[in-house]
This record gives sequence, structure tokens and C-alpha cells, in this order.
Amino acid sequence: MPDAPHLPAPHILAGDTEHPRDFLGYGPNPPDPRWPGGARLALSFVLNYEEGGENTVLNGDRGSEVYLQEVPGGTPTLGERAITVETQYDYGARAGVWRILRLFAERGLPLTIYAVGRALELNPTAARAFAEAGHEVASHGWRWIDYRTVPEHVERAEIARCVETIARTTGAPPVGWYTGRVSLRTRRLVAEHGGFLYDSDSYGDDLPYYVQAAGKPLLVVPYTLDNNDMKFAVPPGFTANDGFTQHLTDAFDFLRREGRTAPKMMSVGLHCRLSGRPGRAAALERFLDHVARHRDTWVCRRADIARHWLAEHPPQE
Repeated sequence: MPDAPHLPAPHILAGDTEHPRDFLGYGPNPPDPRWPGGARLALSFVLNYEEGGENTVLNGDRGSEVYLQEVPGGTPTLGERAITVETQYDYGARAGVWRILRLFAERGLPLTIYAVGRALELNPTAARAFAEAGHEVASHGWRWIDYRTVPEHVERAEIARCVETIARTTGAPPVGWYTGRVSLRTRRLVAEHGGFLYDSDSYGDDLPYYVQAAGKPLLVVPYTLDNNDMKFAVPPGFTANDGFTQHLTDAFDFLRREGRTAPKMMSVGLHCRLSGRPGRAAALERFLDHVARHRDTWVCRRADIARHWLAEHPPQE
């Protein structure tokens, strides 16, 4: 077999060192999180509220959104409105969000809302409903767009604008951050802005952990893209509602078994325009009822996880 070709050292772009890769993490002996009540699992449900903050010429964008809608793999409509896409997003704000809030209210379960600032600005009624129900409203950026090519000064200003909008529409500033489509500088800018307990722009563990950002420790509460209804709108993904329920149930049951000796956390990601549709809401409902049958699980907001971790496992100076 011929020798493998020599590969040159990768070019390190400015800002790359702000996200050093850690392949060990906690290794084979993760810490005991000591969840409240001796819970085997901390379960965090996240509802992404993005409707109106997506790509559209109405927001000054070149074209329409193509991501996380019912016709995956399409191309953007440039220079004009795409009504078929807009109305799919409208459904999330008009109907889907209320259906999901009812499901959680009926069971007394808390949510973390990943709220796009522009979306809350367009629907302050939803913002008030989140706050009045006691859900955590975390920041999901000013716009639901890809921030990789947004100039630093613009991204910095939009972080501040999102924080102000959430505080104004819900009555309290956010303590958590998740952009999703991040730039290499997002985490540093979030840390420099300050006021956050945690950052969720990571999918890298089943437990919270610390990173250095802007010269100080920052708690990361990892998120998920597999226990996530977004898989209904990207290939390959869930093609049947039972597949979504089964995937969530398998993850939940597996982590609870692990939790006998090594408790973990689990995130579930939802979207108003996806899980808010009746068929998918039924799939979500079946999983919520499965969760309700297990009292050894701490169903909580992400801010609750962050505060617990900061108290039980403070950063090492």
C-alpha cells in the first residue's frame, strides 16, 4: 500500500484559536452532576421562536429563507417575496406556538425559548405569553440568519439589540445565548457583552463544561441537533412521526439507564412551525406522556441547569 500523501498543516485563520478543539473532555470519568433530588437525568426542552426573523426581502435580505421549512433543498427566491415560505413561518407564530405552549401547560412542564429578537419584536403577544408562563427566554440572536459573514461591528450591535428587545418585551434580560448559525467570533462577542450565565452554541457533550471566552471562564450548556424536530426538514431526517417519538424515547431511556451511575443531561429542540403542526404535535405529546411516567427526571429550564452547575461545579481559577 503506498504511503498516504503528506498533508500540509492547516492554515489557522484569525479567530480560530477562540475555539480550540478538545477531544478528551471529561474522558471516561465524567463528574457527578448531583442533579436536584438525585435525578438520573436533567431534561431540557427548547422551543425555537424564529418566525419573522428569517431571511426575507421584508428584512432587507437578498432573498427568501430556504432552511427548516417544508420543502427542503430548494433555492432562495431572490429580489422578491416568497409567499409559500413566508406563510409556513407565519403558521408557527399564528398557530404552532400556541399549540406547543398548551401541551406544556397541560403537563406543568417548563421550556427554554430560544427567541430571535426580530421575531419577538413582531409578536410581543408571544413574548408576554412566554414570560407569564414562567418559561426562560434565552437569546437566539437578533436575526435567524447565518452570521459567518456578518461584519464584527454589526454582529456586536445585534447582540446588544437582541438583549434589549428581550428585556423590553418579556420584562427580563436573557441569561442564555444560542445563535445556531454562528461566526467564529460569536462566543467572544457574547462574553464581552456580559450578563450571560451560559452559552449553548455547542453540541459537544452530554454535560455542561467550561471554556475560555474573552479571557474568562464561560459555561457551555450543550444543545442538540439529533433530538430535534429540525430533522423533519433536512435530509436525511425523520420521515414519520413515530420515528421522532421513538428517537426521543430511546435517547431518554438510554440516558436514564446510564444515570444509575453517571447522570447526564438531554436536550430536545422544537420549532413552532414544525412541532406546532398537528401531526408532529401528536408525536411530541406521546413523548411528553412517556416522560411524565418517570419521576427520576429533572425537567428544567437551561438557566436552571446553568445555575445548578455553577453552584455545584464552579470554574477552576
